[in-house]
Amino acid sequence: MLLFFAAAAVTLFAAFGVVTSRNIVHAALFLLAAMGAVAGVFVLLYAEFLALVQLLIYGGAVIIVILFALMLTRASEHLGESDTRRRPFAALAAAALFGVMAAAFVADSAWFNSTTRVSVPFRTLAEDLFVVWAVPFEIASLVLLVALVGAVVIGRAGREEDETFPETGEPDGDEPARTPRSRRGERRRRGA
Repeated sequence: MLLFFAAAAVTLFAAFGVVTSRNIVHAALFLLAAMGAVAGVFVLLYAEFLALVQLLIYGGAVIIVILFALMLTRASEHLGESDTRRRPFAALAAAALFGVMAAAFVADSAWFNSTTRVSVPFRTLAEDLFVVWAVPFEIASLVLLVALVGAVVIGRAGREEDETFPETGEPDGDEPARTPRSRRGERRRRGA
């Protein structure tokens, strides 16, 4: 029970850090900590496969996709956009949702309370994953792929706008156009 309460406390703290952090990289790291703590809860429930899936897919792949999208887009342009007047309303909505979920778990706690914990066989998990839930998993992978391709497209479009050549000026008569490098050379010669 002590391990469960420790993992639950880490999960709550990290989830609170995700929604309150102003830096998106810090939010991604808090999300990774929350996913790791949830994997710890799965280990305590003898669901080792779900713990591995939680760490490898959510903790690894999703965080990498988030950081990949950050690297490919120009996130510095959107730094001040999270400072809005809607933050108190979002906090109130999150608190209300947490209260409803906590009340639902407390009301159904007698149904979930059992003295024995049984591990689910891997054969049953494999049949459920690759027969029953195969299509939702493929849809989720397509959504992640579309997000990654969208980040690449946005990043490339932003780079093409930034790659403008400096104006070299119009040549006057027979005088060649002066580039910024030749202007620096002229300044050095004048100072010498």
